[in-house]
Amino acid sequence: MKIKILIPVYNDWQSVFKLLDEIDHNISEIDHEISVTIVNDASNHDRDNENRNYQNIHSVKVLNMRINQGHARCIATGLKYIYEKEDFDFIIPMDGDGEDRPEEIKEFLNKVNESNGRAIIGQRVKRSEGLIFKICYQIHKLITLTFTGKSIKFGNFTCLPKMVVEKMINEKSTWNSFSGSLTKLEKNLLPIPSIRGPRYFGPSKMSFFNLLKHSLSIISVFKKTVLIRSALFIIIYILLIKNNASILTSVPLVLLLVMIYSISSLALRENMDEFDKSLSNIKNIDTIK
Repeated sequence: MKIKILIPVYNDWQSVFKLLDEIDHNISEIDHEISVTIVNDASNHDRDNENRNYQNIHSVKVLNMRINQGHARCIATGLKYIYEKEDFDFIIPMDGDGEDRPEEIKEFLNKVNESNGRAIIGQRVKRSEGLIFKICYQIHKLITLTFTGKSIKFGNFTCLPKMVVEKMINEKSTWNSFSGSLTKLEKNLLPIPSIRGPRYFGPSKMSFFNLLKHSLSIISVFKKTVLIRSALFIIIYILLIKNNASILTSVPLVLLLVMIYSISSLALRENMDEFDKSLSNIKNIDTIK
C-alpha cells in the first residue's frame, strides 16, 4: 500500500523536523510505502534547506503556499493535491507539533484490513495539556454537541481511504472544518483510541477564543440543524419567560443571536470555487527527500 502523511505547518519547522524523525523511527517495521506531504502555509520563518537522510520515509515534499490560508484550508489543499497529483491508497493527516503521536500511525494501519472503506479516526481518550485547557476543551465539545447533536471526539489525525478523500474534496464544508466535514459525510467511522501527546516545542497556540472559533467552524457545517435547534430554543424560552421578561432574562437570547450570526458568517466561508482553485495558491514545491 501507498500511504501519504499530510502535515500542515506555519513557521514551526523545528517541530515538523522532529516529527519527521519520529515518524521515520516509528515506521521502521511497517511494510508499506510511506511518504510525507507538508503544506507550508506561507511561513515567514525560514526552514533548514538541508536534505534529510530518512531511512524509512519514502519521500518528503513541501507545498509552499503563496498566501496564508489557515490550518483547515491547508489540510483541504493537501487532500486535493494528493488526490489529483499522487498515487496513494490512504492519507493520514496529522498536526506537526507532536500532539498527534507518530507511534499511533501503525495502529491506524493495523485497522486498515477491517475498515472496509471506512475512515479510521483517532478518538481522543486522553490529553496532555493543563487543567485550564482541558476545561476549555470540554466547553468546546459541549457547545458543539448542544448546537449539532454530534459528539465529535477527533481532530485531523485520521486515516482516509481514497474514496473518502474523493468525497471530502468535493464537499465545500471541508474548506472550513476537516472534522465537521468528515462527520457530515461519513456516518460509520471506525475509531481507535488516541492519546494526545505534549507539544515538542513551545506553548500551544490554541487559546479559548481559538477553541470557540474552532467550535463554530464545526457547527457551521451543520447549519440547518443549528437553525432548527435555535428556533425551538427561542420559542420555548420566550414562552417560559413571557411573564417575567427583563433585560436580564433577554441576555441568553442576545448571546444565542450572536452565536447564530457568527455561525452564519463562518458558513459563508464554505466556498467551493475557492476550494477548486486552491492548488493555484501553491507557489512552488520543494523536495526534502
